[in-house]
Amino acid sequence: MHPYEAATTLRQRQKHESVRLNYGSLYAVVASLEKRKLIAPQETERKGRLPERTVYRLTGTGRIELHDWLTELLSTPVKDYTSFEAALSFLPTLPPDDVATLLRERADQLEREIAQAHASRELAEKQHVPRLAWVEEEYRTILREAELDYVAALAEQIASGTLEGIDWWKSIHGPEDHGPEDHGPEDQGAPTSSPEGIIDGLERVRARQEETLGKPASGQG
Repeated sequence: MHPYEAATTLRQRQKHESVRLNYGSLYAVVASLEKRKLIAPQETERKGRLPERTVYRLTGTGRIELHDWLTELLSTPVKDYTSFEAALSFLPTLPPDDVATLLRERADQLEREIAQAHASRELAEKQHVPRLAWVEEEYRTILREAELDYVAALAEQIASGTLEGIDWWKSIHGPEDHGPEDHGPEDQGAPTSSPEGIIDGLERVRARQEETLGKPASGQG
């Protein structure tokens, strides 16, 4: 398969939904694979007036590398740093009511994506496309459904005021909080509503939790 054919096949099979692809750098990737002797030229071909194209094949070393790489991906869970998890880690930076609204918007988007995925699955089943051909889409939908359940529940707990810690969260966004000069000794180091103050407050809470559990706080030995 030559690089252009590989790019066309990946697009047709919608692999960009599962793998982060940069079609513009495909030829550079092919050159790198050839340099590492993971692939090798097999033949050249020409169709009509199109430029001559080189067809590549996997080498023995390439097959071993592919086997080891895929084996590790399937067998070993890894930490994926998702943007949503990052946003959750700084949740108190925004007012609770705003967060509840944003989470509901996210839930609406998730519902649309899930509905579209189910429609695609029904079409695949009607066309007798084997499940093996769309297991990654099935997995992606299951993750979306789990995320929807979590997001909807979290939004409801914030809106109803039942989320543990929400009283502190509301207090740092209250109208009476205008900056560090408003906090007296009785505040015991309560954070301000600035992003820096909120993050500092979160770190203090996490440190106390870890001390209670007998674990070192983040950043300590």
